[in-house]
Amino acid sequence: MKLFIAIFLFSLPFYTSEENKEKIPWTETRQLTWNDFKGEPKSGANFVASTNSGMSFSFSYTEKNGKQTMEYTVTCNFYPERSWYKQGKVSDYILKHEQTHFDISELYARILRKQIAETKFSKNIKKEIEALYHKTELERQNTQNEYDLQSDHSKIEEEEYRWRGIVANQLKAYERWK
Repeated sequence: MKLFIAIFLFSLPFYTSEENKEKIPWTETRQLTWNDFKGEPKSGANFVASTNSGMSFSFSYTEKNGKQTMEYTVTCNFYPERSWYKQGKVSDYILKHEQTHFDISELYARILRKQIAETKFSKNIKKEIEALYHKTELERQNTQNEYDLQSDHSKIEEEEYRWRGIVANQLKAYERWK
C-alpha cells in the first residue's frame, strides 16, 4: 500500500508568506470601500487608484491502493496594504472600477475551481495542478490588463459599463464554482 500526501500553496509571486499579510476575502455581500485601500499612492501613476487582488490555492492529495483523493481550496483576496488611491481624486464611480478588478480575480478563482473539479489528474498531479494554476493566473492578469486598456482605467465610460456587465454575467455563469 502506497500513501502519498502533499500540500501546496500558490499565491501572487511577490507574497512569500500570505498568512502574515492583511487580506480581505471576496464575498458577494461585501463591497470594497476606500477605507480598505491602505497602501501609499504611486506618484508617477497616470491613474488615481490601484487594486491588488489575486487568487491562491492549496491542495492535498492521497493515493491509497492506486486511488487518488484530492481536496483543494481556491480563494480570492484583496490586499489592502498593496492597494491605494489618491485622496481628492476618486469617486464612487472609480471605486466601482476597483471593485470590478476584485471581481475579475474572483471570476478566475471560480474558473480555476471548475478546472480542478473537471480535470482527471494523472500520477503527476503536482505538475498538472501547477500548470492549471499558472495558466489561469496568466489569463487573470491578461484580463485585468485588457479591462484597464479598453476602459482606459475607467475614463471611457461606455467600455467601463460594458466590462462591468461582462464580469457580472461571467460571475453568474460560474456561480456553481463560488
